[in-house]
Amino acid sequence: MLIKKHSLTLLGAAALSLSLSGCGVFDWLVYKPDIPQGNYMEPQQVEKLRIDMTREQAEYVLGRPVLRDSFADDTWYYVYHFKSGRDASIIHKELVLHFENDRLTKVSGDYELSAEFNTPLEQSKLPTVTGSDDQPLVPEQRGDSKPLVEEGQNDPKSIRKF
Repeated sequence: MLIKKHSLTLLGAAALSLSLSGCGVFDWLVYKPDIPQGNYMEPQQVEKLRIDMTREQAEYVLGRPVLRDSFADDTWYYVYHFKSGRDASIIHKELVLHFENDRLTKVSGDYELSAEFNTPLEQSKLPTVTGSDDQPLVPEQRGDSKPLVEEGQNDPKSIRKF
């Protein structure tokens, strides 16, 4: 009876240890790095795109694309793929730019475009300062007139020798 009880306990412990090690209970102890791949783009970058931009202007704003179609050079693909090491969640975003005659005509993908996208760059307004004064903004001046470092402190003649 005692041998049967010990063998049953031993068998149960072996089965429990195998099931715990197989399920990855201690997986949270293992460090897994985040894996970013492709072009990471901020929404502010995509909002700068305007219709009729040249290829050089679009590349200046977004950087080089991940893929330029070999058969249709008028299509650029910006792809971003991020896999989290902690919870294995995946973020996948795409942005596709279409050009005709070296000018941007259409943008599609997972990013929101600016409301001014259909306004060509030459016709769009520059941001303005909402102030009535036309005076330039000058940083605040230092109040005391005393210099930060006194001259002659590090002069070799003024150092005492013992």
